[in-house]
Amino acid sequence: MTKLPILAAPLLLLGAPAAAELPEAARTMIDAAIASGDAEQVEAVVATARTAFPDDAAEIDAIWNAYQAELAELAAVEAAREEEEIRQAGLLDHWSGQGQIGAFQSSGNSDEFGVTAALELEREGIDWEHNLRVTADYRRQNGVTSREQFLARYEPHYQINPRLFAFGLAQYERDRLQGYSSRYSLSGGIGYKLVDTETMELSVKAGPAYRVTQFTDGTDSSRLAALFGVDFDWDISDNIKLTQDANSTVETGGEALLIVDSANTSLTATTGLEAGLTDALSARLSWTIEYDSNPPVGAVSTDTLTRFTLVYGF
Repeated sequence: MTKLPILAAPLLLLGAPAAAELPEAARTMIDAAIASGDAEQVEAVVATARTAFPDDAAEIDAIWNAYQAELAELAAVEAAREEEEIRQAGLLDHWSGQGQIGAFQSSGNSDEFGVTAALELEREGIDWEHNLRVTADYRRQNGVTSREQFLARYEPHYQINPRLFAFGLAQYERDRLQGYSSRYSLSGGIGYKLVDTETMELSVKAGPAYRVTQFTDGTDSSRLAALFGVDFDWDISDNIKLTQDANSTVETGGEALLIVDSANTSLTATTGLEAGLTDALSARLSWTIEYDSNPPVGAVSTDTLTRFTLVYGF
């Protein structure tokens, strides 16, 4: 339901012609709808008035057209105000994001339950978008660390046109069970939004990369690589009833990042399903697969990770 500012003295301020011939009941009904600030209600009432009073359709249309013009003017003023606010914002302003905490079950190099936490921040400007993500999975049992995985990623986007964008990527990873104590990746390139609607977004990106890996055996490597990425988000439903008093918004999102070099190809793909419990709190189920084509001795190529987390948006 779209709510808009209440317009005082609707018919007079909208510049509508005097509606003396329009029955008082119709005028009162339309004025009340406009005063409510609900655009959908106004449209429905105007449609009803046209049906009920066909002889006065011209006057009703004049009121409707004036109302639409007024809304367009208000929207333009608000859009200009918001754009100016963004342009004047400081570096730390207009960030939003979400934090996650929960449990996971893994298979591959580790097969146990543990704790997972994540923080994602996003800042959208006029042409720029900044994304920052930090995740940590850690498990220590009987004095032995059985899982120690950390990821930090910063990815800015510059929107060239509504679908084409340039991106940069700086990423740090640590996964001792996979055989490396630290791995750094730098990349940049071009991306394109294949689908961009209110309920679904699908984009692809590609570019050169440079990767430095420090292995747990003390050796290291530095290589040029190529990066390919896919990002997918889909709002399945706006409002799903989970329990008697809990509304839910379900969102499924997928992300895949492939880095190829001459010695090792790595793939990370994550798919998630999210159900909102309140306006700010939701439950999330996600599944991640991580693949390295040439792992160190003693490590396997593929890890999978299933996470069950609570997500708080802010």
